[in-house]
Amino acid sequence: MFTGIIEALGQVRQLQPQGGDFRMALASGGLDLGDVKLGDSIAVSGVCLTVVELHKDGFAVDISRETLDKTLLGSLKTGSAVNLEKALRLADRLGGHLVAGHVDGVGQIHSVQKSGRSQVFAVTAPRELLRYIAAKGSICVDGISLTVNALEGEQFMLNLIPHTLTNTTASAWRAGQAVNLEVDLIARYLERWVATEAQSGLKSEITRESLAARGYPV
Repeated sequence: MFTGIIEALGQVRQLQPQGGDFRMALASGGLDLGDVKLGDSIAVSGVCLTVVELHKDGFAVDISRETLDKTLLGSLKTGSAVNLEKALRLADRLGGHLVAGHVDGVGQIHSVQKSGRSQVFAVTAPRELLRYIAAKGSICVDGISLTVNALEGEQFMLNLIPHTLTNTTASAWRAGQAVNLEVDLIARYLERWVATEAQSGLKSEITRESLAARGYPV
């Protein structure tokens, strides 16, 4: 589990094909690896990956065919910048929101506009994910925990402050670029719970109407 608060910018050092999938070696940038062990999880641009090698100033991970098919990791090249975050500890502050590191789909940057010192991004989401995205709710984009400012059709709007732009790969986002998306876990579980309740016939004080009245996407 992660928070979506990026700890460092890393860089791809090597992509090595291995029997249909890849092993990726990364420079860890400013990420402290002092407490990282083999088998630990690190989110790489929003994708939870297992550390299989530890180097002096980096680490390596294996990327399965499933992950290559469902995320943008397969499009990375030597030298590509990536967002890095170590797994959340129970004693850590939850500065962003609960992020699993399981990418739900790929979106696309539709437009970028300046707003004072910030930048506003319009992102087109896959239709099957739109029902989980709510105004003022949370979404994880390339591993970054962000707040949805507004929804317009198949697009949602993000306002990124200078700190986020400076310390993540978002500074390089341009119109037409694809990004990894993970929707809010709470929205997914609410949908599942409501659907299961309807199938079982059991009744609860929490209904679709009461959830909708409180702003949940149902």
